[in-house]
Amino acid sequence: MSHALLQAWAKTLRRHGGDRAVIQAGNETLVTFRELDARAEAWVENHVPEPTSVRGRAVVFAVANGLGWLEMFLGLLKAGAVVVPLDAAEPAMALLRLADSLRAGYWWTGLKLEPLAGAKRYRDPAICLLKVTSGTTGRPRALAFTAGQLLADARQVTATMGISRRDLNYALIPFGHAYGLGNLTIPLFAQGVPLVCGTAPLPHAIATDFARWRPTVFPGVPTIWRALAASDLTLPGLRLAITAGAPLPTEVAKDFSARFDQRLHSLYGSSETGAVAYDRTGAATLAGAVGHAMRGVEMTALSGARLRVSSAAVLTHGNRRRTGRQGAWVMPDRVVLDARGGVTLLGRRGLTVKIAGRRVNLAEVSARLRQLPDVREAWVGLSPGPDPVLAAVVAASGPAADLRAALRADTAAWKIPKKLIVVAALPVTARGKPDMRALQAMISVAKE
Repeated sequence: MSHALLQAWAKTLRRHGGDRAVIQAGNETLVTFRELDARAEAWVENHVPEPTSVRGRAVVFAVANGLGWLEMFLGLLKAGAVVVPLDAAEPAMALLRLADSLRAGYWWTGLKLEPLAGAKRYRDPAICLLKVTSGTTGRPRALAFTAGQLLADARQVTATMGISRRDLNYALIPFGHAYGLGNLTIPLFAQGVPLVCGTAPLPHAIATDFARWRPTVFPGVPTIWRALAASDLTLPGLRLAITAGAPLPTEVAKDFSARFDQRLHSLYGSSETGAVAYDRTGAATLAGAVGHAMRGVEMTALSGARLRVSSAAVLTHGNRRRTGRQGAWVMPDRVVLDARGGVTLLGRRGLTVKIAGRRVNLAEVSARLRQLPDVREAWVGLSPGPDPVLAAVVAASGPAADLRAALRADTAAWKIPKKLIVVAALPVTARGKPDMRALQAMISVAKE
């Protein structure tokens, strides 16, 4: 065991080996930390015939949340691999193409580890994981993280939120996403915070899991909170509800608070930085803001409504802003940092496009749409083709004609989407973020 994460896992085993670690709600399987370790060792024995072959190599896999994911993740770490967890819904061929582009050593076919040609070897033994993010470009980028950075993020999360091994995390968000790593995966291995793998991201399934297992902490995404707030269900045992992954509409925060008599707590971060800001009281979330800096995180306001973040969790590999062991990153969003250090998001930077000779900021149009009565969410983009036009997909209760009429009262004509599609809810990915492929497909076929 070489790097800090495996050393932390060894300490967890010594202190809490016989305690419950993971509950698989779907089949009621329960394993202790010691049993999870044995499962990981067995996985390596069965699937990595020559452990030295994966040492320092990237290994790509896409597996659904559950014991199998955790066994594979821990097993690969023990074998010295650099793990690359991707969304379980990723098609096999897309997974293989991505593995090739990352110069990975292996990819998990679902049955075995398949070797790849031209593999890169990571010489720094501290690097143990690649986060793959597309950001705003749509092109995948691999971000290399050390065990120390992952540990710093998880410790900042648990310290700021008051999460301890006395809690039981409810796991629906993907284990391998930055949000899942910081709130679920690393706290399990490094701090002994147990978790229950949720049955399904559906309100009745969630309520059933809570009635059976009574988890205390639930990191979720806005689509889940919206569905629960509109239900007549209960969540017995829940003491902390966290929302991240996408902006949460204030009406959802208010509806949830009224329905469950407790507040949602917004979390803001990125793949490059881990968790950055958090709403400790829930009051900022009700007002449409994010909160204040996590413990151990330093935020600095820059010109142009930009925010620089520094902490021990921030990416340093290939990051020119790093200073020693601590990294610094300028967030991709436009924000307001108030005198007390509170963060409010204004929208993404760099989203200005030119249409018919006029510049239009997509974030500005999206914000204006969300201000309209009965509009819950909005996404704005350009339709594909040689003559792109401004297009929007809006979750609203009224017709598109009424929305256009309301916009004409105070919005310049070139800032009103030519294509305006009204839906019940915006399509989202498993991570709770807008499904860009689905949205682009919708506006490509829509008529003006």
